[in-house]
Amino acid sequence: MQSSSEDARVNRAIPDAETQLEIYRRMALIARNDEVSRKVIKTGRLMMPYYSPRGQEVIPSALSVNLNHDDQICTIYRGTHDMLAKGVPLRDLWAEVAGRVTGTCKGKGGPMHITHPASGAILTTGIVGSSMPIANGLAWAHKLDGSKRVVIAYFGDAASNIGAFHESLNLASLWKLPVIFVCQNNLFGEHTRYENATSVDQVSKRSASYSMPGVTVDGNDPIEMYAAAHEAIARAREGGGPTLIEAMTFRFHGHVFGDDDSYMTKEEKAAAIAKDPVPAFRAKLIADGIATEEDLAAMEKTIADDIEDAVQYALGSDLPHASELTTDVYAEAGVA
Repeated sequence: MQSSSEDARVNRAIPDAETQLEIYRRMALIARNDEVSRKVIKTGRLMMPYYSPRGQEVIPSALSVNLNHDDQICTIYRGTHDMLAKGVPLRDLWAEVAGRVTGTCKGKGGPMHITHPASGAILTTGIVGSSMPIANGLAWAHKLDGSKRVVIAYFGDAASNIGAFHESLNLASLWKLPVIFVCQNNLFGEHTRYENATSVDQVSKRSASYSMPGVTVDGNDPIEMYAAAHEAIARAREGGGPTLIEAMTFRFHGHVFGDDDSYMTKEEKAAAIAKDPVPAFRAKLIADGIATEEDLAAMEKTIADDIEDAVQYALGSDLPHASELTTDVYAEAGVA
């Protein structure tokens, strides 16, 4: 089911003023965190693999405001923005990125494997597409216990071409699992252009094969993204089964830090940056009278201060002791 027509949007949910401000707060947090992350690497304070989410701030921000605290997400190694939008604490996240014992995984997961169950960030995986079958397992558990919790499976456009995508959508539809598959289509699978690797012009069209709703939305429009997420999450929570959301976006930087992104044309990159969703939504909030310049500046200062605090906390924390090599790996002696 495609919903590009105006008729399909007549009854869409519209976020109120407070919710729009919260969407922007999460977007601003993601954008600032990315800026600081790249600066920390460039200045040599940390050495780590880093996958910039800049340009994709809207998708998890507008989606996560629809989630309850105990709803869950499964994301991928490019998913720092998904983690922040779901509420992974900054100190815990930065300590893990820095490989410190105070991190979400005691410094042993690193930036590609951040996990924080307390906030609902159940999994960050380094295996392309594996967020989906794991999300199905979580969703099956919630269906069995009647909790009405939902699970979000985030993935990129290239992951829609692997077996796990098709198997997961088939099973989720068959069992009517409370899971939403969110394809963040940034038009590039690592260094490969979308049209050079994918046989359909819209990933959402593949939903028809599995008898589930599928929709392609502007992933850089907070209002449109919110509406699509709201409908899909409500449907899943009430037992209606899964939805495939394809959120169109564009990443401003290469696949990984240091990638020269030569596979992007200068023109398309410049055009995307000119429509940067963060300042665009900021301007809309002011124009609509939802916030003043002073309100947003104060919010942004708090965000900047919180991130700097997290960086200092991480760099000041201890590295894992050698004993951590076997902690959480092997069962303790005498424990069944």
